Amino acid sequence: MANESEQIGQNEIEELLRAANKGGPPAPPPKAPAEEVGLDQAEIEALLGGRSAPRSTEANLSEIISSNDIELLLKKAEDAIASIDQPTDNLPPGITPFSLPSFSGAAANSEAATLELVRDVQLDLKIELGRTHMQLEDVLRLRRGAVVALDKLAGDPVDVFVNGRLIARGEVLVLNDNFCVRVTELIVGEAVAA
Repeated sequence: MANESEQIGQNEIEELLRAANKGGPPAPPPKAPAEEVGLDQAEIEALLGGRSAPRSTEANLSEIISSNDIELLLKKAEDAIASIDQPTDNLPPGITPFSLPSFSGAAANSEAATLELVRDVQLDLKIELGRTHMQLEDVLRLRRGAVVALDKLAGDPVDVFVNGRLIARGEVLVLNDNFCVRVTELIVGEAVAA
């Protein structure tokens, strides 16, 4: 690397750039004193610390960046943003633009959505006439013909459970010598959990 006396300062670089942009021959770099070469420590700390740069640097930046350059950059940025939504017709062969497929589901077929869908599903259905609590010794004393008292009265509705969940209440009937349950109340929503 060249020694410090051969280094060029920021002002000299800007002069060379201006001369090159104008098309004229570059001006010879003036010899700068050793203290004007580069930035001193205070200027570097000011730039890194976010404080305003020294006046000489701010003036040099305004000379380097012209309004035409800024307008050109803004125009290129606007063109780039506008090209995002435009279809690309001039792609190389074998390249297709990326597109996401539609993930919306098809409407349910009302003809097929019948009870036939759950025809072979097995459910555990229980009818509960009532409940009671008994000591083990009382259970061991039960014999044929023993009477067990339940917590419901005669004529109270029975509970219908499907897979352990209360879904309805009904009344017990006898039809052709068989016991039946006629559903009188369907349990839905919050009452099912109770």
